[in-house]
Amino acid sequence: MYSNLRRQLARWSRISHLGIHLLRGAFIAGLLFPLQSTARRNREIEHWSARLCEILAVRVFLHGAPPSFDKRPLMLVANHVSWVDIFAINTVMPVRFVGKAEIRKWPLVGWLCARAGTLFIQRARRQDTLRVNEMVAEALRNGDVFAVFPEGTTTDGSTLLKFHSSLLEPALQARAAIQPVALRYEHEDGSLCTEAAYDGPKSVWDALTGIVSQRSVIVHVCLLPLIAPCGRDRRMLAFEAWESVNLTLFPRAPNNHTETGGDRRAAAR
Repeated sequence: MYSNLRRQLARWSRISHLGIHLLRGAFIAGLLFPLQSTARRNREIEHWSARLCEILAVRVFLHGAPPSFDKRPLMLVANHVSWVDIFAINTVMPVRFVGKAEIRKWPLVGWLCARAGTLFIQRARRQDTLRVNEMVAEALRNGDVFAVFPEGTTTDGSTLLKFHSSLLEPALQARAAIQPVALRYEHEDGSLCTEAAYDGPKSVWDALTGIVSQRSVIVHVCLLPLIAPCGRDRRMLAFEAWESVNLTLFPRAPNNHTETGGDRRAAAR
């Protein structure tokens, strides 16, 4: 009984600290961002994301090195498991995201995402996809790095859905390289952590309580070899990115991309 009480107190402590951290983010985004350079805002986003992961006891491990500045224009293409995905990626490489329109309606979190540069899309409306794609292509040409989740939904991490090619069109327009990213959530023993997933009928609250119910969650962020857009259409880009992520998460060959010597933990700074 005493141990159960301690676990409950630990969970609520994380949630309360998360609430305070969100308010801190609102202060930074609302008052400081307008006065800061893009580089300074990116550092704020990176540090804030790392601290959020630390509060939730989510340990982020990076596999591979982020591309250098001269590799831009650049688009990240990742599988989608949890609402933590964007913060795990931002911890190792601050980028802008394309997200579902309903996220913008989330209290405080939607506003914070918008202030951090997220573009929101109503994917069921073709005209809105065209509108957002044009904005992303222009931002890519201007040096911004975008990340998209082309599965179009989340999974529990045990499977990888088809990558839809429509969100990769801006990469072709801007002649941007594609950076495939494989995300895997694990328990401390290395088994798949489906509790971190935001899939199916789960609410954001369900996903949050699933995370804080674990002593810690490990997320592997695997940056895979770049794919050049030259000589490819968007369907080919989508398939090659899907195949790279799939081989990493569910290896069928000995050259597993996750087995690198340069792994490091992305800790809050």
